Amino acid sequence: MLPLPGLRRHFGALAVLGTLTAAAILVQADGLATLLTGGGMTWTLAAAIVVRVLLAGVQGGLGGRFAATVKAGLRKRLLGAEAEKPGEVATLVTKGIDAGDAYLTGYLPTLVLSALVPVAVLVRLSAADLASALIITATLPLIPVFAILVGQHTKAKTAKQWRLLSRLGGHFLDVVRGLGTLKVFGRAEAQAKTVRAMADAHTDATMRTLRVAFLSALVLELVATLSVALVAVPIGFRLLEGGMVVHTAVLVLLLAPEAYLPLRAAGAKFHAGAEGLATLREALTVSSAEVVRGSQAARLGAPKIVLEKVSVTYGDQVVLSEVDMAIEAGEHVALVGPSGSGKSTLLAVLLGFVTPTSGRVLVDGVDLRELDPGPWRAGTAWVPQRPTLFAGTVEENIAMGQVPDVRAAARAAAFDEVVRGLPDGYRTRIGELGAPLSAGQRQRLGLARALARTEAGLVLLDEPTARLDAETETAVLGATRALLAGRTAVLVAHRPAMAALAGRVFEVRGGTVRERELA
Repeated sequence: MLPLPGLRRHFGALAVLGTLTAAAILVQADGLATLLTGGGMTWTLAAAIVVRVLLAGVQGGLGGRFAATVKAGLRKRLLGAEAEKPGEVATLVTKGIDAGDAYLTGYLPTLVLSALVPVAVLVRLSAADLASALIITATLPLIPVFAILVGQHTKAKTAKQWRLLSRLGGHFLDVVRGLGTLKVFGRAEAQAKTVRAMADAHTDATMRTLRVAFLSALVLELVATLSVALVAVPIGFRLLEGGMVVHTAVLVLLLAPEAYLPLRAAGAKFHAGAEGLATLREALTVSSAEVVRGSQAARLGAPKIVLEKVSVTYGDQVVLSEVDMAIEAGEHVALVGPSGSGKSTLLAVLLGFVTPTSGRVLVDGVDLRELDPGPWRAGTAWVPQRPTLFAGTVEENIAMGQVPDVRAAARAAAFDEVVRGLPDGYRTRIGELGAPLSAGQRQRLGLARALARTEAGLVLLDEPTARLDAETETAVLGATRALLAGRTAVLVAHRPAMAALAGRVFEVRGGTVRERELA
């Protein structure tokens, strides 16, 4: 059983409801047997039917509330963790966890009923007709045995199906992230073929899983039908011979299917919820490390930052290796080096997005992991290589929920001339990917967003002029120089003009960092 939060309490509530349901089934069967043998309708029969309907509704509501709580908790855990494979986590958060509904709201309640109702039916039949009770006792285990045998096969199929879907989601996320690069190098069509092949493989795995599930449902129905027949046929002969009372015979025929029904339903719902079970298990065991949330507030103003033997590894790949680096308060340093050498990772470490594998980062003498990440990032102006834009107006994308002087920040970033060309100016709505802005215009919007954060004491710039023409770059560099005044700054620079804004230059190569002598 999965270690889900609140599962024991949920099972306790289901056990109470299952016990009441079993009692209602017995009362209903007795009442129907009396009605069918000429005894007339009784109030107990009507009450049993009403109670059974109400219990089914309560059980559905309870299961839905438990499923919502579990899914919310798992999503919070996944979104609050640093995962090694963000594509798989994205697939889990968006589609995978929702697939658990069939397991949580369907299989678990039926599992409890399959443990309680057959026992109650057998106890009642033992008192009414021991021979029928013995037949049911002998045939009942056949259903779970067949369900387990087929379920093991289905489990393997479903696990493979989910692995293919996770791989497809992760690969698709990587393709979307690097679509611009793929288009530049003419590899977009090749990746489209790869995604199509992975989607076809997932479709084939899904169809094979469904085929097994349908066949297993047929097997369970056949076993249950034959088992009921083994009870019904002897009863018919005994009635013909006059060796059995009609009321007892009808009671046995009504209760026998009720003994098998929960087990049949549990088997069918298990196969329906097999994908949900696989995804919930994956969500609980996903390789992720919870981000350490400190509580200490960072000091306002330009911080002094010291990196002590900072190393970052992803699996067997070493991205940063024992980096020692000291940046004085208000100092500006530039990071240069080839693509993939670890410059952006170093900025991610300073932001707290990446936790060092070893070593530590000191901010004014305090370990970065002990600082409250919210105020620390709020006091940091960051311009990544590709600024993240949101569906909304240009003004909202610059302000980011604050109340800065948006127009002054846009002028400083040379973005105001772009705004003048938009149909509704600052109220022009843009898409999540920044449409209709060009790459250079999106970069200037990101810089305007950083310039609007006048309270920021730390500035982190990751190649902010990489997609700008020479004229715009000159304007942006002037704005950047104004932004850096009185602040600690770390600049990732590929162009000499950006590196010239720094007082010291560090070369990052192969995960190591060393200071370069200025000419």
